Amino acid sequence: MAMTEEKFMDVNELYKRISPALNTKVSELKRIKINVSKRNIWEYCLKNIWSFKKDLRIYEMVDDILNISVEALVSFLKNNN
Repeated sequence: MAMTEEKFMDVNELYKRISPALNTKVSELKRIKINVSKRNIWEYCLKNIWSFKKDLRIYEMVDDILNISVEALVSFLKNNN
């Protein structure tokens, strides 16, 4: 089965598409008493993960979101506030 390439009109459309993964990560972090927003996670990924990659697919982005290091994210948030 051939994989089709998904194209997005803009960043907002992409954000909406991966929003369920962002929601999942927010919920996971809330369970361990870390208060973070979807936008915080999005910004972290944009600056620290995806800026170094090319031709990302949705499943790769979702995997990146779900596997964010809690320590790295907390450090990013502290340094960017």
